[in-house]
Amino acid sequence: MLAVFDKSVGKCPEALQSPHSESVCALKDGFLAQHFSSVHPGAVTINLGSAGVVAYSIDKQNPLLPRLFAVMDDMFCLFQGHIENVAHLKQQYGLNKTANEVIIVMEAYRTLRDRGPYPADKVVRDFHGKYAFILYDSSSKAAFIAADADGSVPFFWGTDSEGHLVLSDDAETAKKGCGKSFAPFPKGCFFTTSGGLRSFEHPLNELKPVPRVDSSGQVCGATFKVDEESSRKETGMPRVGSAANWSQNY
Repeated sequence: MLAVFDKSVGKCPEALQSPHSESVCALKDGFLAQHFSSVHPGAVTINLGSAGVVAYSIDKQNPLLPRLFAVMDDMFCLFQGHIENVAHLKQQYGLNKTANEVIIVMEAYRTLRDRGPYPADKVVRDFHGKYAFILYDSSSKAAFIAADADGSVPFFWGTDSEGHLVLSDDAETAKKGCGKSFAPFPKGCFFTTSGGLRSFEHPLNELKPVPRVDSSGQVCGATFKVDEESSRKETGMPRVGSAANWSQNY
């Protein structure tokens, strides 16, 4: 799976941007999407206009960590892996028996966006399993991205030469678009358009970047660790009306 988002949708943390990076513009002339399609024959690519692009393929997938893709009500969601407590989540969100993981993620996001009954970190923490997902809501131009607490699914992110946020389960694709400004997506974390990167395991703690150094001694992106000495003042996302965008209220 692949997603490239404009800075208005996903502002990449500055710590990911390596001063020695030789990255390109991932969106120019569909560069990275075309590369992804050449590596994964039969890939489906969706142009999101000024917001960016997403691409999906079932090529070369791990049968234990299958990929899913769905479009529903202006939401686009890429999901890889599996959720163990599917039955419980279906009941919680009032979904029918045929709903799978990608539908559950979309419904969970919709509930957050429209009603905000729980903090966002709790919603992601309730997903028990091995997974990584990328959701884009074109109605509010917002992204919702997460990876499980064990980092079970290969999942990478970074920034291209223009500051666009790049995400992929393919390390080589991420390197192609980001040069040295890429890293594994932090496990146990989620990213939103307005809230940035946060830990869903330790939602009250800040995340601090730790520089990654390659074999030549050059800094290439960063990993993010929970700062045990820090604590956020905000404890969660306030309830909002159905007409409000939850992502702008926490």
